[in-house]
Amino acid sequence: MTEKKRITFIINPISGTRSKDDLPRLIDETLDKEQFDHAVRITEYAGHASEIANECVEAGQEIVVAVGGDGTVNEVAHALTHTDAALGIIPCGSGNGLARHLCLPMDARKAVEIINASKIEQFDYGVINGLPFFCTCGMGFDAFISLKFAEAGKRGPITYVENVLKEGLKYKPETYEVEDETGTRRFKAFLIACANASQYGNNAYIAPGATMKDGEMDVIVMEPFDVLDAPQIAADLFMKTLGNNSKIKTFRTKQLHIRRKEPGAIHYDGDPIMTGTDIDVHIEHQGIRILTNPAITEDVSQPNFLLNAFSDLFNNINNVREDLQGDIEKGSRRIQAINKVLLRKLTRL
Repeated sequence: MTEKKRITFIINPISGTRSKDDLPRLIDETLDKEQFDHAVRITEYAGHASEIANECVEAGQEIVVAVGGDGTVNEVAHALTHTDAALGIIPCGSGNGLARHLCLPMDARKAVEIINASKIEQFDYGVINGLPFFCTCGMGFDAFISLKFAEAGKRGPITYVENVLKEGLKYKPETYEVEDETGTRRFKAFLIACANASQYGNNAYIAPGATMKDGEMDVIVMEPFDVLDAPQIAADLFMKTLGNNSKIKTFRTKQLHIRRKEPGAIHYDGDPIMTGTDIDVHIEHQGIRILTNPAITEDVSQPNFLLNAFSDLFNNINNVREDLQGDIEKGSRRIQAINKVLLRKLTRL
C-alpha cells in the first residue's frame, strides 16, 4: 500500500471578499483521501501563514496549500522555496495573479480537484531587496497604489480602481537609473515593474509573454503619459497588447539594480513596503515546486492578431490626436489610411 502524502491547507479567513467558513467542509468532501492525509489550519494574524508553512516543512510534509489571495500565497510560498515541499493554491483573493497565470480554477472545488491530480513542476521566483515575489514586484505608481490600497482597509477590485482613479492624475513620474548585464540606462517613468509571471491579477496583463521557467524576469518601463493616453493603456493591459503601446519599454534580464533619487515604496506581489534609493531584483531559477493544472501550466500569451490589429489602430489614433486637433482634414486622411491597414490585417486572420 502506497503511503499517503501529508498535506496542510492554510486558510486566510480575511483574504478577498467572500466567506471561507464552508471551505474546510468542501476540502474534506473533495480531497482524495486515498492519496492524502490532510489538516486544515486557519491563520490568526499577519505572518501566521508563513509560520505554519515553516512548521509543515520542518515536519517533512509533501504539500502545503495556500487558501487565500496573492499575499497569502506569497507568505506560504516563501517558506517552501528551495525545499522538497510543493505549493498548492486555492485562490480566494481579490486578484489571484499567480493562480490565474498558472491557469488554476477560481472555483474552490475544482482547485481541490487539481490538487488531487498531483502534477508538480519546478518554477522560478524573484527577489526584490531580499523579499521574495512569485508574480510581480515594482516601484513607482503601482507600489504607491499598493500602499494606498493597504491603507484603505477595504479589499476588492473596486477599492483598487477607486485609488487608481483618485491618485493617478496627481502622481509625479520619477527618474530611475537602471543597470543590468547589458549596461546602465536612465528612464523617466510612471512605474517600473519586474514580472516573473504575466499579470498583476484580475487578468490585467503587465507582461503577457512572461514565463516562470526561463530564469529571467520581464522588465516593464511605463513612460509618463497624459489623461488621453490612459484609456488605451488600460485597454492594452486587459487585451494582452501592452507591448504594442508606445509608452511602454520592455526587456528581459536575470538581475537588475535600480537607483532613484528618493526613498519610497516598492511592492512584492502587491504587498507594499517603504525602502531606500537602491533596489536590487533577481530571479531564483526553478526555486519552488508548485502543483499545476494538468491541462495547461502557464498562461503565456501567443500572438493574437485580431487584438494586435485593434491595438495598433488605437495607438495610431493616439499618434494623430494632435493632428486632429490642428488639422481635421489632414487627420481624417490619416485615419482613413489607418483603417485600410487595419482592414488588411483583419483579412489575413
